[in-house]
Amino acid sequence: MTYRNILAVASMATFLFFACSNSKKNAAHSIPSKERTAEDDKADSLLLVYNPAKGDKFIANFVDNLHKKYGFNGNMLVAKDGKILYEKAIGWADYLHRDSLKINSEFELASVTKTFTGTAIMQLIEQGKLHLTDDVKKFYPNFPYEGINIKLLLTHRSGMMNYVYFTDGIWKDKKKPMSNNDVMNLIAEHKPNRYAKPDTRFHYNNSNYMVLAAIIEKVTGKPYADYMMENIFKPSGMKHTHVYSTTVYPKIPVDVIGHDRTWRYSVVQNFLDGPVGDKGIYSTLHDLVLYDKALKNGRLLKKESLDSAYKGHNKAINGHFNYGYGWRMFDGENGRKVVYHTGWWHGFRHIYVRDFQKNIVVIFLGNLTNGSLMHLDDLYKHLGMPVIRKGAYSGSGSLPGSDED
Repeated sequence: MTYRNILAVASMATFLFFACSNSKKNAAHSIPSKERTAEDDKADSLLLVYNPAKGDKFIANFVDNLHKKYGFNGNMLVAKDGKILYEKAIGWADYLHRDSLKINSEFELASVTKTFTGTAIMQLIEQGKLHLTDDVKKFYPNFPYEGINIKLLLTHRSGMMNYVYFTDGIWKDKKKPMSNNDVMNLIAEHKPNRYAKPDTRFHYNNSNYMVLAAIIEKVTGKPYADYMMENIFKPSGMKHTHVYSTTVYPKIPVDVIGHDRTWRYSVVQNFLDGPVGDKGIYSTLHDLVLYDKALKNGRLLKKESLDSAYKGHNKAINGHFNYGYGWRMFDGENGRKVVYHTGWWHGFRHIYVRDFQKNIVVIFLGNLTNGSLMHLDDLYKHLGMPVIRKGAYSGSGSLPGSDED
């Protein structure tokens, strides 16, 4: 080989070395670190800026009508392309004391909590601390059912009964809250009948995510609240989001009270507000916008993990609706995907919607459990989104109102 050839090869090797190095640096910079900086806080504050004078007039009129005609009481927000189009706190935080809601009021997220639990499980899978095929018995040897693994819990295919109903007649001291571990012990002791055999059908119920939270605690050696704070809330910049369990807080330290559909009474916390993971996270409109951002920019999970979480693992309902790993979803034509979750618990009723194609986030957090959130069709159409309501479609799968709804 001539000197000229040797020089050419060396030059090419040097070029490839620096190209690869720069590529790795760029890749590293494209995925934010979990360690937050002042620049992160500044970017988040800009994301949450809202000028009421420039609010979307259609959405403003729509929300006023939703309040007056259908009784929506709560906080709502619509954001698109990193800009808040409209936000409003409307109605009472506590009807008895006539306390008004504020835009930064913290709501019990009810089943929207399941999206966070699913995210935490996927983080532990990325770290090799969990596997989708891990059986519950690996972590709780006295668990009485065979063949229930992480994936079946995530997708509501475990066939378990709902602990909310099972424990009501067994937990004698209703003034003493249950913990996740208490429920696991009750299941081991009483061995309640399953709803179905594992992996035979979709059956949405809180037991699946209560067990997942118990597994998070067993694997990490930390309370669910601590794990979520350290690995999801803080990295996302969610400064007004917490896990509140009645096992720790005799009185949940928030001002927003859940109410029945006619204001006749407020719904107070009880022993069933002890278990977490299926519910138990309290948050605000703005923090949920930051959660959406942290998921989209890879701060919390790798793309591969998100793709699997957003994939339907059951038979589609009415041809479009399915359930992934902690997320409900709408699958439309040409790969159109919207992920969302609803919530309904002890006087709270919500919907949290993320449209990837349009880069839109729609959030309604309500503390009056009427049917107002079934009347959002015109808002979705105004935003150019699919209507996120199963009854608006017909197709293959179960009918709305079945246990798959």
